[in-house]
Amino acid sequence: MLDSAAEPQPAGEPGDAAENGAAGRPGRSPAKGRPTPKRSEAEKRRREPYSAPADRKAAAAKTRESDRTVRQAKVAAMRRGEEWALPAKDKGKVRGLARDYVDSRHTLSEYYLFAVIVMIAMLFIPGLRQTIAVDLVVLVILAILVAEGWFTGRRVLRLVNQRYPGESTRGVRLYAALRSTQIRRMRMPPPRVSIGDKI
Repeated sequence: MLDSAAEPQPAGEPGDAAENGAAGRPGRSPAKGRPTPKRSEAEKRRREPYSAPADRKAAAAKTRESDRTVRQAKVAAMRRGEEWALPAKDKGKVRGLARDYVDSRHTLSEYYLFAVIVMIAMLFIPGLRQTIAVDLVVLVILAILVAEGWFTGRRVLRLVNQRYPGESTRGVRLYAALRSTQIRRMRMPPPRVSIGDKI
């Protein structure tokens, strides 16, 4: 009787015991049947094989080409108006609202560059150089720029305070005024609204 009680039970295979223990425990997945690859091996499979350049000149040329590709991608993204690619001065919803307001309206200030070209041309006309005509043109241009810039900045500031109360408005008036002096097709970031759109 003692012999039958002390008789050891047949042990299963070690793999069976491990699988049974894993399956018996809640929250444990059964074994995959293959070893987990090392992180270095997994990353090596994801990466393309790297070929070291033969000399420093080739390495510099490769770096320049890579930098050029990155810059071109960023410029393309900026032209599409993607937020991550914008310069720091153009980022944020406040600056975006200011751009939309300016781009939805025609102003005399956006023809500022053309007026400067006319003024420079007048300086080369001997009959006008000694008259007050050039001075009057300069005063008119300055008066238009100051007046429209002030009204545009004031309206943008009021709109920002209505839409985004509590947001910083530092420099937004000057930002809007300067954008209004740029020719529409040359503005960066490019306009995302059409003239006449309600903002």
